[in-house]
Amino acid sequence: MRVLLTGLGLMFLAGVAQAREPAATIADLIKLEGKVRKVAEKSLPATVALVAEKSGSSGSGVIVSKDGLILTAAHVTQGLKEVDVYFADGKKWLGKVLGSNFSKDVGMVKIVEEGPWPFVELGESKPLVAGDWVIALGHSAGFDPLRTPPIRFGRVMSDGPGNYFTTDATLIGGDSGGPLFDLNGKLVGINSSIGWSWKTNNHSGIDGLKDDWDRLLAGETWGELQMNPLANPETPVLGIGMGMQRGTAGVSVQKVEPESPAAAAGVRVGDLILSVDGERVKEGAELQQVLIKHEVGDVVKLGILRDRAKLEIEVELVKREELYKTR
Repeated sequence: MRVLLTGLGLMFLAGVAQAREPAATIADLIKLEGKVRKVAEKSLPATVALVAEKSGSSGSGVIVSKDGLILTAAHVTQGLKEVDVYFADGKKWLGKVLGSNFSKDVGMVKIVEEGPWPFVELGESKPLVAGDWVIALGHSAGFDPLRTPPIRFGRVMSDGPGNYFTTDATLIGGDSGGPLFDLNGKLVGINSSIGWSWKTNNHSGIDGLKDDWDRLLAGETWGELQMNPLANPETPVLGIGMGMQRGTAGVSVQKVEPESPAAAAGVRVGDLILSVDGERVKEGAELQQVLIKHEVGDVVKLGILRDRAKLEIEVELVKREELYKTR
């Protein structure tokens, strides 16, 4: 089996020093390459192509249990009840489409035939920070019986919005739904969408998928796939309407939604939000960017100016669709 490794050759250039695994010397690169190869050898057998024969559409997935449970992107299986599951050796099995959360772009498929099947272990996405090395797999450009899924190597570029994070691991069409691993071979994300270039790509974090596990396994389908993360129904919100005060750095509270977390915490109309967890926010756009990097249920500490007095108020973030579903 031939393994294609890309992205490792020039990784000792500027900016890489931020990574927790060093890549400053040839010895460092050799060590990294060894880790990548180990992850590839372990993960390739469990990385599959998901093909809808009637429409010809295809994507990728990864097996996460010995009984054949597959994680993928929700948009890969959208509108399908079953898919053909192709392994790198060309063998094909039938897969039943289970649940999907389109807001997080995650879904499940189950191989109908009994196992045991090769599978990978789940990791954690929340601890990832910019500069961390990651390894992406997927059936680029669709299933090809003449090669194994290419191995892409890159770094985490940023966290957020919400459950998503970005990397510079090169991806193209067909990689959607494929796995993203840390250097220990643990699954940390699912390939979601390609950004403004092939080397700026979005991944759905595995921790957010864990939160939806039972619903996905039960076959539920919900959510809405949004290009604008701020309009995502699962975006965490405070429950306020924002305004501007000319010449003032901060976010003016123009409205407090009744029965919202902000109302319950004591936020008032006229308050000026200066910071979130100590991070200064000068305008509404900055406040939104800070909030979408959090998750529903997180408690944030707002630094507020009220009647020339500074105070701090803790607010628990709530899901946008839950706050506004009856409004």
